[in-house]
Amino acid sequence: MRTGSRVSPYLYILPALIIVICFRTIPILASFTASFSDYDIGGFHGFVGFSNYERMFTDARFWNSVTNTVFFVLGVVPAGIMIPLTLAMLLRGELKGKTVFRTIYFLPVVTSAVAVSVVWTWLFKPEAGPINGVIVALGGDPLMWLREPRGIFEMMLSPLGIQPKGIFAGPSLALVSLMIVSVWKSIGYNTVLFLAGLENIPNNYYEAAKLDGAGKWGTFRHVTWPLLSPTTFYVLIMSTIASFKTFALVYVMTPPPGGGPLGTTNVIVFYLFQKAFDRFDIGYASAISVFLFIVLLGLTITQRRVGERRVHYS
Repeated sequence: MRTGSRVSPYLYILPALIIVICFRTIPILASFTASFSDYDIGGFHGFVGFSNYERMFTDARFWNSVTNTVFFVLGVVPAGIMIPLTLAMLLRGELKGKTVFRTIYFLPVVTSAVAVSVVWTWLFKPEAGPINGVIVALGGDPLMWLREPRGIFEMMLSPLGIQPKGIFAGPSLALVSLMIVSVWKSIGYNTVLFLAGLENIPNNYYEAAKLDGAGKWGTFRHVTWPLLSPTTFYVLIMSTIASFKTFALVYVMTPPPGGGPLGTTNVIVFYLFQKAFDRFDIGYASAISVFLFIVLLGLTITQRRVGERRVHYS
């Protein structure tokens, strides 16, 4: 075999490889190095060992951002799976005008996150927002939405005289509002994935289930859900990663400096942004980014090891 024929495949991937190295690998290594240094807008001031990490683990605002992020992920990921799956089942069936619905549900995916945030900020506006207008018309009290720092469980249980505190109060209504927008924006993409997964399930499985006398629920439980598990597994991993990295909605809908009312929407990437670009504490921000990378890597590996055991391929 000639040398040229052995080298040519690598020449084809060289442009993409250069891009990955320049804009992915080098920044990751630089961020990891900066996390061990005193580095700000004035430049590099020397290595400080694990000081940034020690500071991070004693930073109350950092742990508040972690708590908010966990609340956000737990609220967005399950809803981001169940709602698109339900829509996919409906759109796959004999639904009139389903072509129109397929176009409508995908519009949020191709819409700018900033534009979506601006529109939903207006919808959630306490004084003249349409959502509060509907609530008042139905006889309810208007809500503060993006300005409400109280936890959702606290708000629900307070009429009963129960006042949960701390994490038991749940995420603030402001953070729940961001969850609603995040789920709404991701519905279209995840629905397309579930539709593709449903189309790949052979019809003979459904015919066999029908011959065995399985109803709609039995068919879903024993045929659709197991054979849709590869798609569900993929959506779970990608939704988890995307939820941990949410930023644009928080920045536009509950802007700086605090990150929402009393910092209740201050998720980890938003806090990282504040430290890096508002305070120019780049060394500390890099330590937070390394922490986030380790958490996401650990979650992804755990999900793969646990989830792949339950994945069935047709």
